[in-house]
Amino acid sequence: MHIYIGKRLLVAIPTLLIVSIFVFSLQKLLPGDPILAMAGEERDPQVIEFLREKYRLNDPVIYQYGYWIANVLQGDFGMSLRTNQPVLELIGEKLPVTIQLAIMSMIFAFVIGVPMGILAAVKKNTVIDYIANIVALSGLSIPNFWLGIMLILLVSVKLGWLPASGYESIFVDPVRSIETMIMPAFVLGTALAATLMRHTRSAMLSVMKADYIRTARAKGLSERVVILSHTFRNALLPIVTLSALLFGELLAGAVLTEQIFTIPGFGKLIVDAVFNRDYAVVQGVVLCTAIGFILMNLVADVLYVLLNPRMRASL
Repeated sequence: MHIYIGKRLLVAIPTLLIVSIFVFSLQKLLPGDPILAMAGEERDPQVIEFLREKYRLNDPVIYQYGYWIANVLQGDFGMSLRTNQPVLELIGEKLPVTIQLAIMSMIFAFVIGVPMGILAAVKKNTVIDYIANIVALSGLSIPNFWLGIMLILLVSVKLGWLPASGYESIFVDPVRSIETMIMPAFVLGTALAATLMRHTRSAMLSVMKADYIRTARAKGLSERVVILSHTFRNALLPIVTLSALLFGELLAGAVLTEQIFTIPGFGKLIVDAVFNRDYAVVQGVVLCTAIGFILMNLVADVLYVLLNPRMRASL
């Protein structure tokens, strides 16, 4: 297993290198000049030249990339051009918010999607199966921003059950923090639930055709034991690996959802950074997001091996 994980990590290194090159190159294509914004309204040529020298912007692009990646490898993602705050510090402030949102979204996705997928597979080609597929299609089709706005109007404005926006740290006020996260987590969780439902249904139907399921029924086991202990347990493999990948996507930051509910996570951070032409923050957030997604892919691969005896035997 250690050798397998080591090989996967070796594959991740060139991937991260390519991602870093793309991140650094694409930010150069962003319109505007952050130095002009930092120089103030007067834009003194001496101040502009000083800032360009300070941030090495007069050097060739290849040298700028070399300075940046060398600092990144030492844990220095640079300073925010807008707030003069270390980028790593900004990421440390926003990452727990996004992780909390991702975890709550996955809880909603599992609670809604997995039971629906099991029920749709057991009741294949019945009204229940058709309804479950319609609900899943609706979850994939309804835009997150529209669902979020409708929830705010109904739950917050009309019923007054939950706060419409804002965020409170779970370490400061856990109850308030959960209240502010319920609606955005539900908005993200419904789309994920639709994906999980379709994959759960497909995996269940595939396992239900296996010979050992027929044998379990021939032994006289109850249908509930056959479905939950034998069928679902073996269908869990693709569901778990898919969940790790979906969690990685959530870590990338739900930009629209965080903007609608004013949640200070990764999504809002990168949007603000782009609008402010804060290139150092954009680079740091995108690179950390790529690292998180690669790590979740590694987790998915490891879980696949751990849950699949044939894969373990081949290592």
